Amino acid sequence: MAKIENHKYTVVDAFTQCFYIVPDYQREYVWKEKEVQQLLDDIDEQLDGDSKREYFMGMVLVTPTDQNGHYEVIDGQQRLTTFFLMLCALRNLLKSDAQLHAMISNLLAFSFVNSSGDIEKRLKLDPRYEDAGKVVKLIAETDADPEATRAAIRGAGIQKFGSLDNLLNAYATLHRDLQKEYTTPAELKKFWAYIANSVIFIQITSDISSALKIFETINERGVGLNPMDLLKNLLFTQVRQEEFTRLKNEWKKITKPLEKAREKPLRFLRYFIMANYEFVIKRGEKRSADSVVREDEIYDWFTNKDNAAICQYREKPFEFVGEITRNVEHYLNFIKGLRNDGAHSAAMEDLRALTGGAFSLHYVLLLAASPLPVSLFDHFVRQLESFLFYYIFTKTPTKDLEKDFSVWADEIRAISQKKNRAEQENYLNAFINNRFNKGMKARETELGDALRRYTLNSMQRYRTNYLLAKIARHVEMAFKGIKTCPPLRDFTSLEIEHILPNNPTSELLEAFNKKHPSKDYNGEKNRLGNLTLLEKPHNIVAGNDFFQKKKSLYAKSANYLTRSIGKLADVGRNTSITRINKKLESYDQWNIQSIDRRQAILSDLVKDIWKIEDI
Repeated sequence: MAKIENHKYTVVDAFTQCFYIVPDYQREYVWKEKEVQQLLDDIDEQLDGDSKREYFMGMVLVTPTDQNGHYEVIDGQQRLTTFFLMLCALRNLLKSDAQLHAMISNLLAFSFVNSSGDIEKRLKLDPRYEDAGKVVKLIAETDADPEATRAAIRGAGIQKFGSLDNLLNAYATLHRDLQKEYTTPAELKKFWAYIANSVIFIQITSDISSALKIFETINERGVGLNPMDLLKNLLFTQVRQEEFTRLKNEWKKITKPLEKAREKPLRFLRYFIMANYEFVIKRGEKRSADSVVREDEIYDWFTNKDNAAICQYREKPFEFVGEITRNVEHYLNFIKGLRNDGAHSAAMEDLRALTGGAFSLHYVLLLAASPLPVSLFDHFVRQLESFLFYYIFTKTPTKDLEKDFSVWADEIRAISQKKNRAEQENYLNAFINNRFNKGMKARETELGDALRRYTLNSMQRYRTNYLLAKIARHVEMAFKGIKTCPPLRDFTSLEIEHILPNNPTSELLEAFNKKHPSKDYNGEKNRLGNLTLLEKPHNIVAGNDFFQKKKSLYAKSANYLTRSIGKLADVGRNTSITRINKKLESYDQWNIQSIDRRQAILSDLVKDIWKIEDI
């Protein structure tokens, strides 16, 4: 068994006897002002209560390097880094005391004999991720207030972002708070004395393999780290130390794109698991219909030995990371409205217009379907859109969907693994009918009721725009007799026009109330039947006029859904135009009865648009 040692250190002891390296594979400095301020408040409270009582800052886990007294930090670097920055701030504020200034300077850097026999001077803390080492070195060497330190870092041409900003902001918070709370040299020296003698921690030292195992055990419930960090460190326990840098670089291909896209890593991890693996509830049992992995269950899921065997991250850690990376690429493409080959897709554009940023569960199914051939993937997306339309527009709670999608993903993966294209098509048709079509049929009546009552305020504005755009595009395609869908954005970019004006003139409102004394104008003007899509210039001119004055503007619209309100086109017999005319209606006047009829017409068109089709 590897030798494990532990020592009780004060901050001064630690920075006197040890040189701490934060390896580049470790998590970067993530403490914000809140965490730094909390540490200061805890010390202040302890100092005010009983200056003889020790403040225990926790445990630091390290592994020795080949050089005596040099340790790589496995756990505790956030606290060690913060105390190093605190020493930098104290040294600057105690400049007037030459003896104390020199003493603290010796804690921040030291000289040693290297393997070549030369004397080197290094900082006692060496963070090796990004340019953190340069930032920490400048903070220590500049020995100035935060503003002058910032100027020195700018002058050095270091681009600050993320952890680099966090380091500088932490120094500024520490310097500002100490200067504010301890206004005299005597008070500041008292604080320094407490830091030097009474702030303690336990340092556990072991070889790298044992240290990572200890780290995993300490953090197995996610204490201080989220499941993404824990999974990363779990993977480090599976590779040789000389492979750490390679694994770190591969891991960045996962975290950096998610960070750049401002996507939540834990949400992605949840969907990745649900899309790619069958859960093991008990040994030998497959996932039950209500099994869903939660964010706080992710790490436990991976450490379950049955799940570990399924993922094979122990046997093939780099292949496992590669699989996650591929899923990240798909996931971010789906968010952008791109299909599984990264190209633009009308089907994905439509689905994105429906779901917006408010709904994301469908990514589970899209990730599971990503290996499908492009044409089958697009077909799947179109059917998924119809299915989700029924759920979203009936405002069905998504809790059951999460459970279903967790199971359906297994079925979709099985279809994508079929080698024969005809077999894939047959199984995909069966899946869509068994899963999507049945769900839609069960909600037909409910959707019909929702559409009959539908108003501009029934859903988010972008979804009403989506609804009208899909109907307008369907009518336009039928009018022109074409099957290739024009981009939906050609229609969502139009403005929603209230046929009964949104802001009526007093004359129009008086006429309405006289004709419909029992009706609420505001309620009627926002009904689906009173809404259409119109180009902005026409919409501006249409304004708040009576219907008779608007009809001529509607006739100039580029979309037939709006033009048909005033007059149906009369072209031949049994043409694409006459066929769509059978489902539309024109109006000589606009009243409550007109709105009722048009609401019913639009509701009927919904059935023609959002439907299930076989390949």
